[in-house]
Amino acid sequence: MNIQILLGLLSTLRELRQHDRWTHQQLKAHQASSLRRLREHAYAHSPFYQRFHKGLTDRPLNELPVLTKAMLMEHFDELVTNPAIRLEEVETHLANLRGDERFLRRYWVNATSGSTGQRGLFLFNRSEWTAILASFARGHEWAGAEISLTHRMKMASVASTSPWHMSARAGATLQSWWMPALRLDASEPVEAIVRRLNAWQPEMLVAYASMARILADEQLSGRLRIAPHLVFTSSEVLTDETRRRVEQVWGKKLFNQYGATEGGDLAAECERHRGLHLFEDLVLPEVVDRDNRPVPPGVYGDKLLVTVLFSRTQPLIRYELSDSVRLAAAPCPFGRPFALIDDIQGRVEDVFHFPAAAGGEVAVHPNVFHRIMDKVPASGWQVVQERDGLTILLSGVRDGFVEETLADAFRQGLAAQGAIVPAIKVQRVVSIPRGAAGKAPLIRSYRRGAREPASSASLSGASG
Repeated sequence: MNIQILLGLLSTLRELRQHDRWTHQQLKAHQASSLRRLREHAYAHSPFYQRFHKGLTDRPLNELPVLTKAMLMEHFDELVTNPAIRLEEVETHLANLRGDERFLRRYWVNATSGSTGQRGLFLFNRSEWTAILASFARGHEWAGAEISLTHRMKMASVASTSPWHMSARAGATLQSWWMPALRLDASEPVEAIVRRLNAWQPEMLVAYASMARILADEQLSGRLRIAPHLVFTSSEVLTDETRRRVEQVWGKKLFNQYGATEGGDLAAECERHRGLHLFEDLVLPEVVDRDNRPVPPGVYGDKLLVTVLFSRTQPLIRYELSDSVRLAAAPCPFGRPFALIDDIQGRVEDVFHFPAAAGGEVAVHPNVFHRIMDKVPASGWQVVQERDGLTILLSGVRDGFVEETLADAFRQGLAAQGAIVPAIKVQRVVSIPRGAAGKAPLIRSYRRGAREPASSASLSGASG
């Protein structure tokens, strides 16, 4: 690891620890000053923002227009604040990326997988990349990991090893004596993953939620034999049943994290497990409906708008993430000043739409399927909406399971939502299909003709 990055990471972590003890008033003051500096930088150096916010430079944040990924990519060369950055050259750099190389010897480049139909590219200079790394380290510290030069912890990650993926990029930067890491691709055969984990014996395990469930079943069967002190899930919706299985198998509380390629870790669970604390000192979040109007705590939003306070190379102001989250009605009772997310149900693309029995159309949220599937004795599952009905894929199904019982549960659940029940097919598969970043989303939809089926929520380190 670059010593300057390491020292910067430790320095940033010290600052973040102080923020944990802030009052709400101190947090608000920090947000206001950070937002002012971000906007001043964007208006001085980004031709795109000079046009996009023309006549609005003195208006409050909630009156500014929303930035989508499509807009960001269409105006990439004008949005970035360094005129030497050109999208075509960034694409070439990314195509040749193998490790911790930097674009123009200065910028770490990350990409989303394009699972929502549009790929996004994001650049970070040294201070921005340090903030990204510190956001992940903060979540690990809250779980009890000691982040210091004197403490060594072996880590294993079962996620994506694609060099453009944020988890792989962060791993390449952080690889060092004090955090030796085994990085496995979630798309590898389970037998190979199990064999390498047994040989490595990690003290910390980080995995996509779907992989954590599979690995818990492998441990229960006796094929996997590891004893991690800390277990983290990320990048996919974490269901209650997956959490229960992981905690039962390893006897440790599971820590969930929520992040995105655009801003690193956005939220994480602390030791109290009352929800995920939003990192409001790094990112300004807005939970909104489909028309970008704020929704109150206790209500699911259709989207999350984020303003990344430390972004300078590629300013992100009211950037749209299609994640449906719900804020807790009450703040953390243990002193941290940050708002809490008490549930994440996936992306707005994960909401299935069916003809309604009463006419028109009815929206069915992923949680309806989560509740049904959490009772199924399988190590993996996926619900796929196709034009002619629903297909339920199951892997690792235990003996005695009756597929028609599951199909009936779906029929009843959809009827209770007011939907005209489509054809439902239950299919056993060896493994659940994974996308470009190695994720196995619980929900996929081909109904709307997307270029690529939508993936589930971007829970830490890898928005799609």
